[in-house]
Amino acid sequence: MKYFLQWAVVSVVGLSVVVISSCSSTSSSKNIADEDSTATVPVEVATVKTDDISAYYSNTVTLEADEEAMVVSKVRGIVNKLHVEEGDVVQQGTVLAELEDEQLQLEAKRAKATMDRLENDLNRKKELYKKELISAQEYENAKYEYQAQQSDYELAKLQVKYTHIRAPIAGVISERLIKKGNMINADQEVFQITDFDPLLAVLNVPEHEMEKLQKGQQALIQVDAVANKTFEGKVLRISPTVDSETGTFEVTVSVKDESRRLKPGMFGQVQIVYDTHLNTPTIPKNAIINEDETSNVFVIRNNMAFRKQVQVGYENGNAVEISDGLQPADTVVTVGQSSLQDSALVKIVED
Repeated sequence: MKYFLQWAVVSVVGLSVVVISSCSSTSSSKNIADEDSTATVPVEVATVKTDDISAYYSNTVTLEADEEAMVVSKVRGIVNKLHVEEGDVVQQGTVLAELEDEQLQLEAKRAKATMDRLENDLNRKKELYKKELISAQEYENAKYEYQAQQSDYELAKLQVKYTHIRAPIAGVISERLIKKGNMINADQEVFQITDFDPLLAVLNVPEHEMEKLQKGQQALIQVDAVANKTFEGKVLRISPTVDSETGTFEVTVSVKDESRRLKPGMFGQVQIVYDTHLNTPTIPKNAIINEDETSNVFVIRNNMAFRKQVQVGYENGNAVEISDGLQPADTVVTVGQSSLQDSALVKIVED
């Protein structure tokens, strides 16, 4: 009897432990479930803005000079003076170098002396001809001889003038090919001048883009050598014909650069703006979720994220136009979308 009572007491105690343990486990599971259901996802957000956004045609280009001239010497001689160096800005007609001109000056003086003598002889024969003391043929020969010598004198003066080598165009001295003391020949290349204003960017554009591009459209240019700087330009001319072999037509963009940081030969990218939507809703590009050929965003309302399909328009840099699906001042998720489900609780984290 005593053994039976001890067994009963042990059984009751064991059952109580099992019941208490079970209740404790159930309570713990319920708390975890409640915590999961109220968990928030940290996200970064942005507000829908009203802004102007443009569509553009983009292509890579190499810049080239609008005008470039190779300066040559027109006479033979020794370089006596150099007035410019590479990098100097010159105007049309600026003296770049001078050649020794003593011999040419003497030849010009001799030609003038001969011309003056023939002029006196012509005047004397003219008087004789009026008096019918010489024939008309003799008078005409004297006149022709004087005129020929006059041309020789003008040519000699021109040779002296050519000893001052001048810039045929305005621009920058991009190359100096001679040194002081050099003997140079006629038609020898001595300087190269490049006009940097404007520079040109020539694009070969596919023919299906022809209707979008027009003369005078704005263009934006960025080059690899000048980081974080955008230069402005415009469409200067458009070729009216399409290359049958490549299916492209040529578009020339002029680039203004008062800072002279751009140089011919630089590689970069040109964007030609062909249309602009004014006062249109825009959001950051990273807010868009593209899947199944649709565009979606998460919109925040009352600390909850709701998935919504949108229609996108023009894209320009980091901004995307929203043509349908959002209202001004809506708030969209820009970072953290991968962790979201529709109607999820969120916590907005300041950027």
